[in-house]
Amino acid sequence: MIYNAGSYDVIVIGGGHAGCEAALASARMGCETLMITLSMENIANMPCNPSIGGPAKAQLVREMDALGGEMAINVDQSAIQMRVINTGKGPAVQAIRAQADKHEYHNKMLKTLLNQPRLKIVMAEAEEIETRGGAVSAIITRTGARFSCRAVVITSGTYLKGRIIIGEIAYDGGPGNQFPAIKLSDSLRRLGLQLGRFKTGTPPRIYRRSVDFSKMIEQPGDDLPLRFSYMSPRVTRTQHSCWLTHTTPATHKIVMDNLDRAPMFTGIITGIGPRYCPSFEDKVVHFAHKDSHQIFIEPEGRDTEEMYIQGLNTSLPEDVQVKVLKSIPGLENVAIIRTGYAIEYDYLPPAQLRSSLETRQVEGLFTAGQINGTSGYEEAAAQGLIAGINAALKIQDQEPLILKRSEAFIGVLIDDLVTGDIDEPYRLLTSRAEYRLLLRQDNADLRLTEKGRKIGLVDDERWRVYNEKKTRLEHDIGVLKKQTYTPADLDMSNFLESKDSADLKDRISLWELLRRPEIRIKDYTEMGWLNQEDEDILEQLEIQAKYEGYIKKQEEQVRRFEKMEGKLIPADIDYDEVFGLSNEARHKFKQIKPESIGQASRVFGISPADINVLLIYLEKKRRK
Repeated sequence: MIYNAGSYDVIVIGGGHAGCEAALASARMGCETLMITLSMENIANMPCNPSIGGPAKAQLVREMDALGGEMAINVDQSAIQMRVINTGKGPAVQAIRAQADKHEYHNKMLKTLLNQPRLKIVMAEAEEIETRGGAVSAIITRTGARFSCRAVVITSGTYLKGRIIIGEIAYDGGPGNQFPAIKLSDSLRRLGLQLGRFKTGTPPRIYRRSVDFSKMIEQPGDDLPLRFSYMSPRVTRTQHSCWLTHTTPATHKIVMDNLDRAPMFTGIITGIGPRYCPSFEDKVVHFAHKDSHQIFIEPEGRDTEEMYIQGLNTSLPEDVQVKVLKSIPGLENVAIIRTGYAIEYDYLPPAQLRSSLETRQVEGLFTAGQINGTSGYEEAAAQGLIAGINAALKIQDQEPLILKRSEAFIGVLIDDLVTGDIDEPYRLLTSRAEYRLLLRQDNADLRLTEKGRKIGLVDDERWRVYNEKKTRLEHDIGVLKKQTYTPADLDMSNFLESKDSADLKDRISLWELLRRPEIRIKDYTEMGWLNQEDEDILEQLEIQAKYEGYIKKQEEQVRRFEKMEGKLIPADIDYDEVFGLSNEARHKFKQIKPESIGQASRVFGISPADINVLLIYLEKKRRK
């Protein structure tokens, strides 16, 4: 029997990383918000690798933080190791990566949610989405509770008709053997939404005390006081090491001898898996020429015996998994806590979404995270934040927040989803961002804090910290540009000689001198030329000076890009009237409904000729 259980502005279905960000954003923006989750114990769960950050992903975390999200603060508090990746490369691809205590991460996020005003959590299974006049009106749970609402954000992860597969065994289930969500998929189909089927996997977990670390290479964290959030204090934390080992030819032979029992190759698994995170058996088969693959043994927390095996995602039968593990140096006496498994699940092809992450078919219905065909905690959380923001803005009758590709990695992520032809789980890569030198992890606050303040997510303290940093940065740039030296200056000559740097030929400013690769900003503080100790500001000064020429080139590219983005396509355009369009372009434009010429040009399979035809048509309409 259905009964009225309450009324809310926004309902978030799911308590994973996307759901947490969506619910917090909605509530913090003043909306009465309800989170419906299958399990309180699995809120902000890390069913795969307990890590946050890395290339492209660190940029997402920093951008969420600048907008007022929670992930960065939470991982700073629960990290057991932090280090900077790609230190030998340029700033566009450098990234922080943190190993998190998965239990502490869950506990801290749950506490944050429970203490958030205007947010309520209910443990239930959402089965039906009610609509009225083409817009969402309520959610009905398995127990008959009817919660009325004005907007819904679905962040169901891999739970929609989830199916666990281990060898010859397959059964309904969500990550970590949780209950799946069975009926919500059917409700989405009844609303006219198309669903597909994807697959992902996870490796076995093992006992720490069964590992022989003497046969492995230690992977320590950095001694630097790193952080993701601009609001977190810089602290020196106790670093818990990860460990590197390698598979052997014997490992690969075990896999090859058991392919007849591997569901990846027997047809039991039908969902499409992520190309950038393949199963171990897939790697062995497709890279048969390789004698070994890297395997990282990573702790799942400070006070747990459980270790994660990075690089060994598998759905092989349990007895084969044991043999595979024991053939790896350091794991000869290994004991398994949890068996690796594959999971198939329903997803919503994201071409059905607007750039706000609202579905085109149903007003007020947003989706975020792995339901949109992505992989990764950070990608999910970023979508959740934007979906939660836009659900709240819709309630408040305001325009949605849509980040451009030139403004944020979040913009790249969402634009790729809604314009691309997603036929495998999507993973954000640094190379996907055309303007990555502008979208670095170090300047996310300078790019996005003002946007977060405008929508009401950036509080007074974060706003004060941002403005203080911006003022000091502008002051120091002015100091470095005004302070000049001539070839006759003895102190400068001695300094250049100590750095094996060429003598001056003309008057030069400290800003221009900083472009030399052998000159570092810390040299200026040591010489007394710059009175600044803040690490963030010093980093900004050095990057902006050394890459000034490249940054200006990318800024010019952005100006050209934004001209195309500024050419809007009317929402009521009839593509059947556009004479000269290819059949493929006509079909895809009808399906995706691009909002600008720039977005139309990025739709997969669209040719420059199609764009020219569309431009001519729009210009004729404008003149009429």
